[in-house]
Amino acid sequence: MMEDFNSETDSDYTSYWRDWFISSRGNEYFCEIDEEYLTDRFNLTGLNTEVPYYQYALDLVTDVFDLDADDDLREQIEKSARHLYGLVHARYIVTTRGLAKMVDKYKKGDFGKCPRVVCEGQPLLPMGQHDIPNLSTVRLYCSKCEDIYNPKSSRHASIDGAYFGASFPSMLFQVYPGLVPEKSVSRHEPRIYGFRVHASAALARWQDQYREDMKVRLRDAGLEVKYIEDEEADDEEDDDDDEGFDPKERVVGDAASGRMDMGI
Repeated sequence: MMEDFNSETDSDYTSYWRDWFISSRGNEYFCEIDEEYLTDRFNLTGLNTEVPYYQYALDLVTDVFDLDADDDLREQIEKSARHLYGLVHARYIVTTRGLAKMVDKYKKGDFGKCPRVVCEGQPLLPMGQHDIPNLSTVRLYCSKCEDIYNPKSSRHASIDGAYFGASFPSMLFQVYPGLVPEKSVSRHEPRIYGFRVHASAALARWQDQYREDMKVRLRDAGLEVKYIEDEEADDEEDDDDDEGFDPKERVVGDAASGRMDMGI
């Protein structure tokens, strides 16, 4: 990475750092941070204690670096600049402007698609399992199956998860609820010659019953959870009702017995 810089002039080294960083292989998950955000010291609170050569790194990121440093020092400053950019990036992508940029990348599928077959190519979002640097690398979150995955490419596998943060996907879907996909309860059922495997079938029945009990508890609490399969079942019921409906039919109540009869 440093070789790319050393092969350029000092002017190129300091003038287009963010453009170079965003366009570098392995940095496709990052969006470009607005210069106004980077130059507002309030947004950088506390980072001076976490980043070595903080001021030099900030100067490099904001394209005002002007220091005649040897190659070893430049390499250290460059490393600090990448770390600083990542930490600021985690803060920026939960702002209105940052979320909008990440939504654009999400819609284009820049972060990849869920490897789970049943999710049918649902776009992924990068996230960290921790907000503290150097604890875990970036993961990819699927909002359909609500699971996380490792990046496919090795060039993304070493990115620090703290550069995206653990709250980012939840924040994005809070601001953009229309992007939340419909959930699905479908899953693969292991079978042998067409018969379901007993242990798997028993587990599936338990999971189905647990899900139904959960939906009842949520409804009692005033919350409604919709699944794709529920809507398909409703559509089928509507079709059945339409086919069997007779406008001459009316409901007559028997006041004495409390019974409802169909009068024709």
